[in-house]
Amino acid sequence: MTYPANSSSRIARGGKAIYGAPLGILMLEARFPRIPGDMGNGTTWPFPVLYRVVSGASPEKVVLKGAAGLLPDFIDAAKDLVRLGAEAITTNCGFLSLFQKEIAAAVGVPVATSSLMQVPWVQATLPPGKRVGLVTVSGSTLTPAHLEGAGVPLDTPLVGTEHGKEFFRVLIKAEKDDMDVAQAERDVVEAGKELVAKNPDVGAIVLECTNMPPYAAALQAEVGLPVYDIYSMITWFHAGLRPRAFA
Repeated sequence: MTYPANSSSRIARGGKAIYGAPLGILMLEARFPRIPGDMGNGTTWPFPVLYRVVSGASPEKVVLKGAAGLLPDFIDAAKDLVRLGAEAITTNCGFLSLFQKEIAAAVGVPVATSSLMQVPWVQATLPPGKRVGLVTVSGSTLTPAHLEGAGVPLDTPLVGTEHGKEFFRVLIKAEKDDMDVAQAERDVVEAGKELVAKNPDVGAIVLECTNMPPYAAALQAEVGLPVYDIYSMITWFHAGLRPRAFA
């Protein structure tokens, strides 16, 4: 496509199906409410994004069963997003760090599968004697392989929400479609408080679960430490795709 000569002969480059949304998000297949702040709520982002739901990839399969057999489906969905116009790919489950290398190798664009990838960056900001701690949706199934996939030290302290009253049973066990948001927030905050109480050397917290950003402010206010999540990571990630043009 070319412009008339009176527009300085600018050339608009083609080759994509969709423009203006360089970030593609691979979504799990779920029916729980995605409130503002949740990665799967389009209003969360200050920029347009592309979504693709990976059929059959339930939270239970990915979080509790190691995403067994799902890698080809995630790769196909990621390639579809790239064909549509995505210039980078992320996912809506931190447990998909298991697939970081494979998806990146398959699609040929930058890939950030997990909020856990922030841990080394955050650690670099902390004073001596302090370390990063994790709040995860499921501490019992977040394995060394998940941590290694994101470059997280294996001795990183973590606490899960699986013993809470709402967050885990709605998001992972799919016991109901509706969610008590206040109770979900309490589950996340209580997990963070337990993490800090058990590990006084924790100087910052990274939230593994991409459904936790709505509760990050409440947790930060409660524990008085920096809290990072998928929102903080992906806004950074996107900033490289579309750097701000300064006059």
